[in-house]
Amino acid sequence: MNELSALLSPITVRNLEIPNRAVLPPMGTGLCNRDGTVSEAQLAYMQRQASGGAGLLISEITAVHPSGLVIAAQTGAWDDRFIPGLKRLAGVMHSSGGRAAMQLHHAGRESYYLLKKGKAIGPSAIPSSVYRQAPREMSLEEIEEIIAAFGTAAARAKQAGFDAVEIHGAHGYLLTQFLSAVSNQRTDRYGGNFADRARFAIEVVRSVRRNVGEDFPILLRLSAEEYIKNGYTVDDVVTILPALTQAGVDVIHASIGTHGSPAGITSAPPEFESGFNVWRAEKIKKASGVPVIAVGRFNDPRVADRVIASGAADLVAFGRQQLCDPDFLEKAKKGRYEDIRICIACNQGCIEREMFEGKSVRCAINPETGQELLYPKAPAVTTRNVWIIGAGPAGLTAAYEAKRLGHTVTVFEKEPQPGGNLLYACKAPHKEIYLQWIQWLARQVQQAGAVIRTGTTVTEAMLAEGKPEMVVLAAGAEKIIPPICGIDLPHVRDAWEILSEKVPPGKNSLVVGGGLIGMETACFLAARGASVTLIEQLPSSPVPKATSHGYSLHKYLREKKAQLRFGCALQAIQTDSVTLIDNGREEKISGLDQIVLAVGMRPRNELKQCLEASGIRYTVVGDALEVRRIMEATEEGAKAAWNL
Repeated sequence: MNELSALLSPITVRNLEIPNRAVLPPMGTGLCNRDGTVSEAQLAYMQRQASGGAGLLISEITAVHPSGLVIAAQTGAWDDRFIPGLKRLAGVMHSSGGRAAMQLHHAGRESYYLLKKGKAIGPSAIPSSVYRQAPREMSLEEIEEIIAAFGTAAARAKQAGFDAVEIHGAHGYLLTQFLSAVSNQRTDRYGGNFADRARFAIEVVRSVRRNVGEDFPILLRLSAEEYIKNGYTVDDVVTILPALTQAGVDVIHASIGTHGSPAGITSAPPEFESGFNVWRAEKIKKASGVPVIAVGRFNDPRVADRVIASGAADLVAFGRQQLCDPDFLEKAKKGRYEDIRICIACNQGCIEREMFEGKSVRCAINPETGQELLYPKAPAVTTRNVWIIGAGPAGLTAAYEAKRLGHTVTVFEKEPQPGGNLLYACKAPHKEIYLQWIQWLARQVQQAGAVIRTGTTVTEAMLAEGKPEMVVLAAGAEKIIPPICGIDLPHVRDAWEILSEKVPPGKNSLVVGGGLIGMETACFLAARGASVTLIEQLPSSPVPKATSHGYSLHKYLREKKAQLRFGCALQAIQTDSVTLIDNGREEKISGLDQIVLAVGMRPRNELKQCLEASGIRYTVVGDALEVRRIMEATEEGAKAAWNL
């Protein structure tokens, strides 16, 4: 029997046969045209996603009404003028044999874009937990208008050639807002107990069914649990399933949470195990009697196959994994699991870049995603001898892309092994998957035919002798050691000595610096039993709790009873104490046996002047240019190779 026989088996919904059980769920891209029509970039992105062979592909959020836009440039379906573009989108979604569904969406109050304009609407005038601004309460006439808009948008999807529609009833958007007692405090027929609050969702389903007919599948994406204080639970959801299925729902897409839920659970970080939400999907399947799509940080098709084979769910959504490696399913079919680029659940490009920066989709470890029109597929016309200095994320990505395009590539790394600062960053709790990725990338670079020379520092003489045609300077960053009295005392260490485990954790440790390095080092120490105090001179944490990783770090340190002190700077270190300046007041602390410096990093670019003088073409990428995230490093490394 095939290892993936359950995942690769077909399933029929109404009269639609879906060739396998792998689902590309709706993933926002921000790639459409400014007027909401489908763009060439959007088509290229979706064509690439479809090429991986998923059985069912669901489009990104498609607005059913202008009052429900999340951003100004969101794909629309509220007017016939959108149909030509939607028809092209359905066409590329069908291009590799998969089935295409269009997601129908209304943001309600969860739209910063409309809240700023004073135009956001919702069931009640209660502020968004994310944006802290209140929408205008919908009138009964507006409710009827939006219910009708879902139906007419579904009709346009059918006319455009989609095989099904999915109603977005999850993640805190309008349908969830009606379901939730936190956001719905109406006293008319659309408020009250849970059954009455579900009335809006049920009437939306009925509207869609009237507009698409009996043979057209309707999916409902539902947060199986609201996952907020005083929110509804999966046991509540079970009670409304008969009414939803009777109204016309054929498949339940069992997601979880809202954008205001703690830990960023809608896009769960690495501490959540693969399939963590399956038990809720199974409960919904048993209660509803209709097929259910399971959601929950799936990045291994073998895990998904076991879920389906067990009967807990009927299909499995691979969202971030699909963006990370659109070919993962094809690789799995051939048994090439070691070649799958596994999603590290960092959320940098697929979630946070869009949500917090207002930019289009990326993947932090797959530079092709969101840049399909830029991504060079054919070999380079002119091949070059390329030296890459540094084997961190930027350097290894540059090496892989340059070798893929046919160049001769040598990577030089001064440390004993490739990986750069990620070898330290992976030591924080739950970040082991980062090490797995950088080791995977190094293997891919070597398998592609590039040479990696570790333990080698590039010198001016080497450049003069080797005469590379192009150098990619990806030497990373170096630690900053502040000029503080007592810095040379033996109990003063830096974060890299601790994370490398060259120096054991103390019993009572003071971490100096509350940025990402400091927070992760504090977590590392706390995980090993140290009592930790962290100080940061900024008045608040530079690691925002709004990001899933930031939330996890703060939560972990809170659980470990670590002290986080902001507006607090280190003035001097003594043998048995330290002197702090806490919000302008001097304070001494004793009883510390370890001081750990984590005040940040600066670019390491000492070879830049040498390269300038030599006349060799070069480009600087990653932390060697400016200390930032993995996403910027890999994108700059890739583009350096593309521009050779």
